[in-house]
Amino acid sequence: MRVFVTGATGFVGSAVVRELLDAGHHVLGLARSDSAAATLTSAGAEVHRGDLDDLDSLRRGAAAADGVVHTAFTNISDTTDFAASCRTDTRAVEALGEALVGSDRPLAITSATGVLPTGGAGTEDSPPDPGSLPALRIASEEAVLALAERGVRTSVVRLPQSVHGEQDRAGFIPLMISIARTTGVSAYVGDGSSRWAAVHRRDTARLFRLAVESAPAGARLHAIGDEGVPVRDIAQAIGRRLNLPVTGMSQDEADGHFGFLGAVLARDSPASSTRTQQRLGWQPVQPGLIADIEDGHYFTVQ
Repeated sequence: MRVFVTGATGFVGSAVVRELLDAGHHVLGLARSDSAAATLTSAGAEVHRGDLDDLDSLRRGAAAADGVVHTAFTNISDTTDFAASCRTDTRAVEALGEALVGSDRPLAITSATGVLPTGGAGTEDSPPDPGSLPALRIASEEAVLALAERGVRTSVVRLPQSVHGEQDRAGFIPLMISIARTTGVSAYVGDGSSRWAAVHRRDTARLFRLAVESAPAGARLHAIGDEGVPVRDIAQAIGRRLNLPVTGMSQDEADGHFGFLGAVLARDSPASSTRTQQRLGWQPVQPGLIADIEDGHYFTVQ
């Protein structure tokens, strides 16, 4: 297959590119800069110039491919206009899908398990919660699933709070480490019992490959390795590596200490991938989140 990949030089997208190439597929990667283009060329992928705001470019890239993997999304921070990022994402999904209508070609997009209700482990069949923190991402899910009725073999790959692994420089774990270094304490919210689902980036890349190869139209897939890691355990692992005290904070204290991340840390969001594993034969085999933190690679870059 010739697969068009957005976000092809990002943390997840670059792993998807490698996974596809190693499996014998050809990759056409979206690049918005000369440096991104050079990275794709050196990896062995073809280059398609454009960005998420260039909808015509997205349509051309999708039309020139046998399938599409959409991983691009704006990094989330205190300064991110999350609503605007989600609107851009939905428009991009619609443009990619338009180029594939009636072709039965695959389109696998990225969403988040955070759209599911809190508490028990969210499943692929759990209805999204409009009151969830990343609820605005539901619009992209709805847009791509509607395309399944128009002859596109669509799938949604939901990612957990932590997609971890080497080269992770912009995720929540590096942010927690940076805050701990700056403040001199590795903290969590409340009693630290709220849980994060997690997955290694290489396991995630394999699931995206399986999605474009064989996922049925309209599939919701969960890239979950750890169903629920208590945030207290994450803070303790960081504290051990940095030799810093570990403490709990009230929600008000955490909001001031962590910024937007305080609300994410407080949300109990375990998730399951049982149905995904049964449906596609996918199984996570890479190290879990705590083992990956303890490996030390997160602490080699200041």
